[in-house]
Amino acid sequence: MVLALDTQRLKTGLSDRYHIGRPIGTGGMAVVYLAQDLRHERKVAVKVLRPEVSGAVGAELFLREIQIVAQLQHPNILPLHDSGEVDGWLYYVMPYVDGESLRGRLNREKQLPIVEAVQITREVADALDSAHRHGVVHRDVKPENILLEEGHAIVADFGIASAVTAASSAHMTEEGIVLGTAEYMSPEQGSGSQLDARSDLYSLGCVSYEMLAGQPPFVGPDARAVIARHIVDPAPPLATVRPDVPSHVTGAVMKALSKDVADRFPSLKEFGDALEGGVPVSQPAAAKSIAVLPFANMSPGPDDEYLGDGITEEIINALTKIDGLRVASRTSTFAFKGKNADIRTIGGHLSVRSVLEGSIRKAGNRLRITAQLVNVADGYHLWSERYDRDLEDVFAIQDEIAENIMRSLEVILSDGEKPVVDKAPPVDVKAYEYFLRGRQFFHQMRKKSLEFAREMFAKAIEIDPDYAMAHAGIADCCSLLNMYYPSNECDLEQADSASQKALELDPDLPEAHAARGFALWQMKCADDAIREFETAIRLDPKQFEAHYFYARARFEQGELSKAAELFERASEVHDDYQASFFAAQSYVGLERHDVAQQAYHKAIKAAKEHMELNPDDPRAATICGVASCRVGQKAEGLEWAERALAVDPDDAGVRYNVACLYALEGEPEKAITCLEEAFRRGFGNKEWITRDPDLESIRNDPRFQALIDDVPSRS
Repeated sequence: MVLALDTQRLKTGLSDRYHIGRPIGTGGMAVVYLAQDLRHERKVAVKVLRPEVSGAVGAELFLREIQIVAQLQHPNILPLHDSGEVDGWLYYVMPYVDGESLRGRLNREKQLPIVEAVQITREVADALDSAHRHGVVHRDVKPENILLEEGHAIVADFGIASAVTAASSAHMTEEGIVLGTAEYMSPEQGSGSQLDARSDLYSLGCVSYEMLAGQPPFVGPDARAVIARHIVDPAPPLATVRPDVPSHVTGAVMKALSKDVADRFPSLKEFGDALEGGVPVSQPAAAKSIAVLPFANMSPGPDDEYLGDGITEEIINALTKIDGLRVASRTSTFAFKGKNADIRTIGGHLSVRSVLEGSIRKAGNRLRITAQLVNVADGYHLWSERYDRDLEDVFAIQDEIAENIMRSLEVILSDGEKPVVDKAPPVDVKAYEYFLRGRQFFHQMRKKSLEFAREMFAKAIEIDPDYAMAHAGIADCCSLLNMYYPSNECDLEQADSASQKALELDPDLPEAHAARGFALWQMKCADDAIREFETAIRLDPKQFEAHYFYARARFEQGELSKAAELFERASEVHDDYQASFFAAQSYVGLERHDVAQQAYHKAIKAAKEHMELNPDDPRAATICGVASCRVGQKAEGLEWAERALAVDPDDAGVRYNVACLYALEGEPEKAITCLEEAFRRGFGNKEWITRDPDLESIRNDPRFQALIDDVPSRS
């Protein structure tokens, strides 16, 4: 809608210079009119600032900033002809471009041809680089401000953002004026931090991404949600959205979209050169870093998939113990499973210097494992090896791969950062196979999968009774079953005995202490449980289960600050959708809603990546649904809920999470009905239900109170 400016006053005030015609565009801060320059007999565009913007900036400051912008001379920059003030209205005059904006082109075509998208990006980069060398930052790079004339790009609107930003930011915020456009706003601009030329670089990266992918890297229900995603979420890999984009283009765009300004190109010129392949897309801020991609399953049967995934996870766990080496999380790397993406693209997306990839083929009792460590910058192999061994040698192979990686990275790691990789204790390989199968199902966190995981861990112990990790796995399964589905005391008794056995077999095993702490918490031995959790974290500061279960315990106690801290640390160790989600829940309880929104977006990203690999996991679907509703994406949230119920309508945990979603969306009847179904199917954790912020809207409903009264307390 065009702003209701006093057109007659404007026409009268400018009548000696310009004949003001119809409005041809409007934005958050100004209206543009088509006009005739009477002195030079040419069409021009007159941009008039909104009254509140004019009042906040002031004529003196505005005209001073415009004078600086007026010095810019570049074939891809729309020049300024004139500027001034009429009865309090601030305005400036530009040539009228008889073409269309990039926005109009994208509205018609969505994706542009690669060659044309690169050309437009390079021309805009060249224009911005010229402006930056004159000390001018645009601050509002977007398709609306890129005009297309005779096949070339022209950047418009250098004037407004520069002038407005120079005014009092606090005052502008109080007036409700957003500086910049959410879909193209850099993380530092969204958080109100100091800006430099690299903010324009990020914004142009968003525009380039949209030209190639068909939509901006981040979208959402409102500007606030989009800005939060810019701050928190990595951009979806461009290579997976449009695989035909050359790797050097993909790498350049993804580097421009780095969250940390230090990880972006130093200048727009280097960005433009990289788009043509002239500048290698390096990762200077991630020198001590590696990503381990899922080992491809080359075996004849798909049932052996768990072995490649398990070996990948073991190598990741071994490398995370090397101080000074940053290892991309399992969730991040497994997002590329089965996708034929270029190594440079993957490295750019994950901000790592090197990538390990490999394959595994199992035939009877024989294994063939290949592994190669690749340098992201140039694609050359740093190290590669093929192993043709018996299945029993799998542990030795994992150790050798980790040690070879360390040797290959000697140029990066100092002597003080190269501890000996922990040798895996001797375990029967068949027991190990059952353990890997169990762990695969354990992470699904629903009743059927937990029961199946417990069965697999038990089979591992039948083969190798001294397998401490398998005993710890049984304890964790039983503790979770008792926490969510407390139908009898057998689960708790088994959690107690299995966790004790794990500690007896290996007193220094962090997983055993974490399992013992979780079991003790279920047994209401809070002080002993906390000691075990903290021992596990001391033995291995990167032990996910210790942080996660400890956080859950603190949440149930109502110690939300401590819970949030532990959930955050758990998500740093392992990019887990549950940890991020419950961190957000903790922040909601603390009324830190801005931080909660960021955590919900992080949980949604992690859950979606998890669902790509595990489409039948209803827990991830329900958490994605609740988190989506929490950030205002109601329709998408309800779709996820329906998907979860379709996968497993009988699971009590799924029913509980869907009840939370209905409660969030103001549908108390559906929420209560779903909650009743959850309780009827065995869900029961009174302490958690009492703290869960998602149920706030139905907490005073008599039917809810009746349900809670029927759940036995565990404290």
